[in-house]
Amino acid sequence: EVQLVESGGGSVQAGGSLRLSCTASGLSFGYWHMGWFRQAPGKEREGISCISSIGDRTYYAASVKGRFTISRDNAKNTLYLEMTSLKPEDTATYYCVVPSSTYAGQLGSWCREVNDDNHWGQGTQVTVSS
Repeated sequence: EVQLVESGGGSVQAGGSLRLSCTASGLSFGYWHMGWFRQAPGKEREGISCISSIGDRTYYAASVKGRFTISRDNAKNTLYLEMTSLKPEDTATYYCVVPSSTYAGQLGSWCREVNDDNHWGQGTQVTVSS
């Protein structure tokens, strides 16, 4: 059984930073590309950043590009999201996501698609106050 456990969320003031982590088990971690998705209050889920299986390719949504950095440590089965210059509009529940099947398309295309068939973590809350 695939398990994804996010941590690192919390409450910060605008301009602050947080580092999210996602520890995975039950899968060959280094085989899969992975991503961070989020859902803000009253909004739909969206993919914000994804990374290829070996970390050589990344994708960022325009809303976070230049402020967030995705990375992974395949030896530790862990995915990270470094978030800086946080804004109130970054307030959301953040989810770690891994595909449930092989995806042959572009990383960005996968990252922009919200698919409930993928494996999702339970989420970690990030609250940014102004």
